[in-house]
Amino acid sequence: MPSKEDSPVTTAARTPRGRAASTDNRPVENALGRIRAAQPGMAKSAQRIAQFILERPADIVGMSVTELSEATEVSEGSIINFCRSIGLSGFQQMKLSLAQEIVQPVQFIHEDLDRADDMGTVCRKVFHSGVQALRDTLSVLEPDALTQAVETVRAARRIEIYGIGSSAPIAEDTQYRMLRIGLDVRAVTDSHVQAISASRCDSGVATITISHSGATHETVAATRLAREAGARTIVITNFARSPIQAFADIVLFTMARETRFRTEAMTSRIAQLCVVDALIAGLALADYDRATDTLKKTFDVLSMKRF
Repeated sequence: MPSKEDSPVTTAARTPRGRAASTDNRPVENALGRIRAAQPGMAKSAQRIAQFILERPADIVGMSVTELSEATEVSEGSIINFCRSIGLSGFQQMKLSLAQEIVQPVQFIHEDLDRADDMGTVCRKVFHSGVQALRDTLSVLEPDALTQAVETVRAARRIEIYGIGSSAPIAEDTQYRMLRIGLDVRAVTDSHVQAISASRCDSGVATITISHSGATHETVAATRLAREAGARTIVITNFARSPIQAFADIVLFTMARETRFRTEAMTSRIAQLCVVDALIAGLALADYDRATDTLKKTFDVLSMKRF
């Protein structure tokens, strides 16, 4: 009997919450990036599939699911579930997506910094990495999930935003942006206050947790407590399986790549800010008259702060 690791994994278990697998075979962007981001949390059989695809993407385009099954020594069902775990409908969509990516590679190549780089090179690499993080995030951010997030926030009596460490400034910026359009919102960046506040939520509260790794104890605990108390939970996290997704009603994915010098605290912030911008824009457009009126009033208030 095959081991648990080698048995096919169900779609529900492998597909992150808030992100449904695609229902057609149209190519998706950045299939290889999706695989790289999700690979660390995969079971051994899925990691074998991932490694084979990452090493030989051009070969996959010409292979059948049976041939890949034999090459990786896993079942055909495991391959189909692998494809669905990264948001694809199946092996055919995987092949089409890889074919597109091979023919039309991403515009900027991911590069790490080197100690011998001059400042011009440093600037080019850092800016290109930021642009790449935005391109990658756009490829995994689901409009349907963002629509659900807008509806959830609009229906809430109060919004709480959780963030720790490098995510704390993003949480505070999100609070500021939501205040500008008239929402009752507060950012909670102290872990103890997070736990207390989350435990006192109810069905009239929506929470937004910002966590690149999705594995920070404090924010995972706050999200869990909020959901158990009846709140609707939205999570902004990097594309991959992570503990926090088990407690999320809606997941908004970013995709930022880590290197030796440029860790997730750098490019992930750019991606997170853009996701927040899209969410704020959706909220403002959904209640256009009230949002624009509140923006004008808050602008007038803030004008008193300027000379």
